[in-house]
Amino acid sequence: MGTLYLVATPIGNLEDMSPRAVRILRAAALIAAEDTRHTGRLLKHFDIRTSQISYYEHNKLRRLDQVLAALDEGDVALVSDAGTPGINDPGYELVRAALEAGYPVSPIPGPSAPVAALVASGLPTDSFLYLGYLPRKSKERRAMLQRVEDLPHTMIFLETPHRLLAALADLESVLGDREMAAARELTKLHEEIFRGSISAVREHYTVSAPRGEFTLVVAGRTLEKSRWTEADLTSAIEAGLDAGEAPSALAKRLAKESGWGRREVYRLINE
Repeated sequence: MGTLYLVATPIGNLEDMSPRAVRILRAAALIAAEDTRHTGRLLKHFDIRTSQISYYEHNKLRRLDQVLAALDEGDVALVSDAGTPGINDPGYELVRAALEAGYPVSPIPGPSAPVAALVASGLPTDSFLYLGYLPRKSKERRAMLQRVEDLPHTMIFLETPHRLLAALADLESVLGDREMAAARELTKLHEEIFRGSISAVREHYTVSAPRGEFTLVVAGRTLEKSRWTEADLTSAIEAGLDAGEAPSALAKRLAKESGWGRREVYRLINE
């Protein structure tokens, strides 16, 4: 009986390939790769001649039996295009199937873009929430952000360059102008980590066209040193409404000033 190895591969810089990862890939009976052409270039660089099969989002269910059969004969290594397999790729289903079939599963740790961006962001790392790619459509994106806006954890998202500015606009609108870091081309020659408020990041990439895949690290919600009493908040709501401030804008502003959650403020506005 073989072992399913989850082998992390470089996210850019080939020097990040660990000696253990090279050894496991050489010794495996089969490599299940997200893109065999991409992985083929990596294998050629390290003179690894192990056979490959493709295992990706659109064939993952058809390939399960083939991979499990290969595990009967020897070790199988799962790799993604870059980074740690199982993070934003179909590795989860294969891991579950291997475990349910009784095969050992072993991680070979290494590069991971979300973790690399987090530790270099300058934001708290003691509690974080990884949320993967933001939804494509603004309505769905805003709905997802509203579900997490009051959480205190540092949040990590992935985003494509052509959706970056729209995503940043929704982040600022829903979460407020929090501190964040936008990381691109990590470990590569043109690595960039831009740190600042969401509005500052949006301004930067409005001027400098975004290129490459982005990892966005956004501060969690922090309460003000002294949370307003409900009476003080109610008075501020009345003053804002009397001044003609729109309920949504009022809720956003008072949430930032009062230490109350935006949804809590909005509920009081509508009572």
